[in-house]
Amino acid sequence: MQALWLEERQLTLREIPAPAPAPGEALVRVRLAGICSTDLEMTRGYYPFAGVLGHEFVGVVASPGPLHGRRVVGEINVACGECVQCRQGRPRHCERRTVLGLAGRHGVFAEQLTLPLDNLHLVPDDVPDDEAVFTEPLAAAFEILEQVPIQPADAVVVVGDGKLGQLCAQVLALTGCQLTVVGRQPAKLQLLADRGLATCLADAVPDRRADVVVEATGGPGGFELARRLVRPRGTLVLKSTYVGRLALDMSRLVVDEITLVGSRCGPFPAALQALARRQVEVRRLIQARYPLSRAVEALAHAQQPGVLKVLLTMPA
Repeated sequence: MQALWLEERQLTLREIPAPAPAPGEALVRVRLAGICSTDLEMTRGYYPFAGVLGHEFVGVVASPGPLHGRRVVGEINVACGECVQCRQGRPRHCERRTVLGLAGRHGVFAEQLTLPLDNLHLVPDDVPDDEAVFTEPLAAAFEILEQVPIQPADAVVVVGDGKLGQLCAQVLALTGCQLTVVGRQPAKLQLLADRGLATCLADAVPDRRADVVVEATGGPGGFELARRLVRPRGTLVLKSTYVGRLALDMSRLVVDEITLVGSRCGPFPAALQALARRQVEVRRLIQARYPLSRAVEALAHAQQPGVLKVLLTMPA
């Protein structure tokens, strides 16, 4: 099959053997895949990995069984089921996990992939592929609500107007909180303003007023802005993956008694339900589509400043 291969920071389109599912796994024919910021960081050496890149997808189960022919999306962490983390109900933090397109398991920028049946979720019939492909990052946004109780009276700020910030803002808006999205690109902020959300440029938001700040940029400047915006005894949610080291003013965090919350993968059922109920709008985030045969070009496009979601379509 055709696949986009990453090795030593180099991307190549190559023919590789089609995968064979292990017991308890399904073979999935990929229909559509999304390029995310983590994929781009992987090409810059964020994590040592050689193999097929990518982890956001919607596909159709091709192997025999009860899911044959059904559209699915898949959770990216494949747990062992036996380690301490798994036994204590934290399979996303499995000590021996493989991660789709990131660690020890080929990803989705290919015609086919394999995942355990337990990782797969059926896509509702009324959710088209263009929306279902956002399930994984949307689930990550819903993880915030699993970790932090947010009330309508809470002042909440999302720092970042990129792909992840856009999804986090839409999810947080479902709580009825007093939400503001802070960014640097008016065109991106306008997408949220069109949905009735309050937006603000980064240099025009008051300090130390937010009960909860979600940092969704993954950059030192975004973290520093988020730290400055959160009130004493407020909560700072670190939603984006950070590359390299951050220089932290720990004294300020201690004096203000700030609660730091790391936030990663999240609940797929909540994301699929939100898509089915039309509670979030994701199609406006799509800015380009490329066939798998032009995948290297697609990732180069996705790395350009200001670009939101770039999709890869697979051969029929």
